[in-house]
Amino acid sequence: MLDQITPLILTLNESANISRTLSRLGWAREVVVVDSFSTDDTLAKVAAFPNARVVQRAFDSHAAQWNFGLLETGITTPWVLALDADFMLTDAARDEIAALRPEADTGGYEAGFRYCIEGRALRGAAYPPVTVLYRREGARYEQDGHTQRIGHRGSRRRLAQPLLHDDRKNLGQWIAAQSRYMRLEAEKLLGQRDALGWADRLRRTRVLGPPAMLCYCLIIRGGILEGRAGWYYAFQRTAAEMLLSLYLLEHDLKNKR
Repeated sequence: MLDQITPLILTLNESANISRTLSRLGWAREVVVVDSFSTDDTLAKVAAFPNARVVQRAFDSHAAQWNFGLLETGITTPWVLALDADFMLTDAARDEIAALRPEADTGGYEAGFRYCIEGRALRGAAYPPVTVLYRREGARYEQDGHTQRIGHRGSRRRLAQPLLHDDRKNLGQWIAAQSRYMRLEAEKLLGQRDALGWADRLRRTRVLGPPAMLCYCLIIRGGILEGRAGWYYAFQRTAAEMLLSLYLLEHDLKNKR
């Protein structure tokens, strides 16, 4: 199965993460890295891995960037393993993927994650499962708020082994990224006309999202037992929800004026 897979990674100033991610992909004949013209030493670190090939494209949206990597970089294998630059494949996950024998109606596999703070894996986190492995033929990405959804033919199954989400970029970079992401989430929530899930209904109240997230991370997901790493993660996610609330309130105030 591993011979039928091309890992695909997006990068933009991922010097803090990319080497650890690529070091887990030595089994791949080729790794395609779509870089959005990084200004740090991301490309120098990618060049240290002989199986990695870089294609650059100016960033406009996550969906457009993923579709470019999927359709216009010369990937020919029947399967694609789509990874953020801070997603790390464990040995157990690699072995599970190697042993897969997909049925004809299987179009993709989603994976859960163990969220890491400076390399320490937390017991639980708010990060949802993501479709990371899918058949290349017929697959397309669509923008969904600050992130993207992959559509593919066939059914979706779940990998038993989680991946690691281990972002080591500094706090300033994290805040800048979350500001961009939450602005897009606010636009999505304000424009959404379909029925909302309970989480998005909480977020649209403007005031309940941040305390609900703090409670979820500390109590429901057990972060209070993780020491400083658990509190750090809980405050991170609560800060992101506060940014979302601020964007929603800013919209309300501008409309009122």
